[in-house]
Amino acid sequence: MKLSRKNGLRASAIGALVVSGALVLSACGSDNNTETPAKDGGTAKTSAASNIDCAGAKGKLLAAGSSAQRNAMDLWVKNFQAACEGVEINYQGIGSGGGITKFNQGQVAFAGSDSALKDEEVAESQKICTGGGKGVNLPMVGGPIAIAYKLDGVDNLVLDASTIAKIFDNKITKWNDPAITKLNPGAKLPDSAIQAFHRSDESGTTQNLGKYLSTAAPADWKHDPKSKSWPAQGGQAANGSSGVATAVKDVEGSISYMELSYAEANKSSTVSIATGAAAPVAATTENASKAIAAAKVKGTGNDVALSLDYKTKAEGAYPIVLVTYEIACDKGNKAETLPTLKAFLNYTVSEEGQKVLSDAGYAPLPAEIAAKVRAIVPTLS
Repeated sequence: MKLSRKNGLRASAIGALVVSGALVLSACGSDNNTETPAKDGGTAKTSAASNIDCAGAKGKLLAAGSSAQRNAMDLWVKNFQAACEGVEINYQGIGSGGGITKFNQGQVAFAGSDSALKDEEVAESQKICTGGGKGVNLPMVGGPIAIAYKLDGVDNLVLDASTIAKIFDNKITKWNDPAITKLNPGAKLPDSAIQAFHRSDESGTTQNLGKYLSTAAPADWKHDPKSKSWPAQGGQAANGSSGVATAVKDVEGSISYMELSYAEANKSSTVSIATGAAAPVAATTENASKAIAAAKVKGTGNDVALSLDYKTKAEGAYPIVLVTYEIACDKGNKAETLPTLKAFLNYTVSEEGQKVLSDAGYAPLPAEIAAKVRAIVPTLS
């Protein structure tokens, strides 16, 4: 999910977002490694180049969930495994719904989800989080949900919440519909059918798009905003972010929603959103970060679930955003995987782990939220 077309954020805004870094950190496999005393058993090995503290990590760790964070997870896993000899992190990007199901069945140490746990999912997690524990939401990465399209001769398409809702609800079916034409004066919009694609799997990305549409265009999107399954009729389905991204790449006149990295990987055009600000807002990491930085913590205790403002009209704030959570037990994690779980999440939320995100297309966490998560991870038990 690449969330920045050109430049990532810069680590310059105090209390905003920490950003920079490279897509691939070759130094993580450096020979300049030193052994440090093991914690909780196993071998603690810290790479002087990467500063990844393995802190007793050992063996295999299974995780599953959000495909939105898959590209970030691939980077984190590569770097962590390079620094921590003998450790294997296996993350399956099967979608948020599948990840939560596996977590609540005790099949994985943590799940990735583009939306916070529902009350009933928290209650279910208490069956596998022993000793009075429960699943908690730990935000780890954010970014924009891009509306990607393929339309020859149209490179800078502008849509608003109402037109997006009507397109995906099969109410606007032609590219030269008056509502689209009004937002794109001078554009050569064809008299051809819109090929709208949606996710076939349960997805937090679908849910976040639904929350945006039901909040920003309530008159035009009357479907359940909490649904991770596609709620509307019509359109065509594809599995996962990679599936809808491939569909847009291959099908003329197509449109879909996906994390920006998938659109950029396929060189697909993306929509700018007319929010009511002075100018339409492009889907970039920096613009998404302006919206995410205004998020409010709605979780309590060790739960850091966030509330996003989908109706923002702030200048340069891209409104269709998601935050991906890592979901783990606050208490009652399996003893054999707990050291590796904590070491890995300590790395992903660290300054170094967050720095690799911007050039990978993600928005690192706002400083205040990152600090809260960094304080919680070591307390997992």
